[in-house]
Amino acid sequence: MPIATVNPATGKTLETFEPIAPAEIERRLAAAHAAYGHHRTTSFGERSRLLRRAAELLEEDTESIARTMTTEMGKPIKAARAEAAKCVKAMRWYADHAEGLLADEHPAEADVRDSGASRAVVHYRPLGVVLAVMPWNFPLWQVVRFAAPALMAGNVGLLKHASNVPRTALYLEDLFRRAGFPEGCFQTLLVGSDAIEDILRDHRVAAATLTGSEPAGRAVASVAGDEIKKTVLELGGSDPYLVLPSADVEQAAKTAVTARVQNNGQSCIAAKRFIVHADVYEAFRERFVAGMRKLTVGDPLSEETDVGPLSSERGRADLEELVDDAVAHGATALCGGQRPTEQERGWFYAPTVLADITPRMRIHREETFGPVATLYRVDDLDEAVALANDTPFGLSSNVWTRDEADIARCVRDLQAGGVFFNGMTASHPGLPFGGVKRSGYGRELSGHGIREFCNATTVWHGPAE
Repeated sequence: MPIATVNPATGKTLETFEPIAPAEIERRLAAAHAAYGHHRTTSFGERSRLLRRAAELLEEDTESIARTMTTEMGKPIKAARAEAAKCVKAMRWYADHAEGLLADEHPAEADVRDSGASRAVVHYRPLGVVLAVMPWNFPLWQVVRFAAPALMAGNVGLLKHASNVPRTALYLEDLFRRAGFPEGCFQTLLVGSDAIEDILRDHRVAAATLTGSEPAGRAVASVAGDEIKKTVLELGGSDPYLVLPSADVEQAAKTAVTARVQNNGQSCIAAKRFIVHADVYEAFRERFVAGMRKLTVGDPLSEETDVGPLSSERGRADLEELVDDAVAHGATALCGGQRPTEQERGWFYAPTVLADITPRMRIHREETFGPVATLYRVDDLDEAVALANDTPFGLSSNVWTRDEADIARCVRDLQAGGVFFNGMTASHPGLPFGGVKRSGYGRELSGHGIREFCNATTVWHGPAE
């Protein structure tokens, strides 16, 4: 895949980039290794000062970087601005909290004595150079949620971004440089996916984090496993959205529209499978379909647009194949199900709701990366939970209910990294984020995220003489 900025609203290639040469990769690896030797010794106060400056600069750059993201991958400009603001928030959160999150831990005195020590403490120390393989769908946020905690912990970063967002990738390197981080602390590698293995195997790279597809996760994890290097993987998701009898149906349906089409439906944590109890099914279906029909599809740079194009022609073709397969096997398109006729150029797809889904259909098992929802009717909570778990993924989940017994059951039995009640899944710097099953392993954000790439070092002192 060429490294290029291609406007998905028009299909026009705006700029292409040559991959950096092997000699330049070597230079950057050496710079990262050297930078880590210094950066790991700096104080939290110094790191915090630099990260706050990066947040200030990003805040100032919001409009320009928002337009860059929209032009490169098609998200509505309003969503792009919100993404930049979220990154600013995360940077400031880690600048404020990192020192406390990585504070020394003191084991219980009884355990210290029982170990034969006069004293013992656990220190958190950075691992080193971390390779980040990042996706195009949230081209700023996915990187910042790795970079902010990693840099605050004393690690340094190498970014291999998706090949269709090179301008955003280069902006991120420039952002941290302008903020004052020393050379080598954060670098963008404009390389193809074929270069990842050699970089990851390099002895100067200590660990890797990847957000992306399941095949990409398998590839990176297998290489890292062979090298015995730590990885964090955040992969696909096919999140269930349960609507139970005690739900506020009107609010559930309104939120469901946003939960499905956020980022043009191209989000791992977007709700995708809408599992609705028979008692409220008709009321929910009517409101949900009406809400999806009202969405404005069009130029993502327009303030009026709700849903922009998919990021690539291949992405739209993959989505069409899933929808066509479902319809061929008996699914009913309650709205959408085709390209919008008013869009002559670009990779647009109409917001779609499919009902009458069966296990014979690919869409029942595969992730839909676009504004397509599948709607299921169930007779009780047992059926709802079983259907919610009938997926190879387990990233997040949403449940609408006022019943405490329903809440307790869903917390206990839903197989997901998160359960969001009476709202849609969202990430926050103070809450751990990640999945189970084929959605990956490890956690980002919060204290869990910053400690993923730290060495918990036990320091033991023998009896005092």
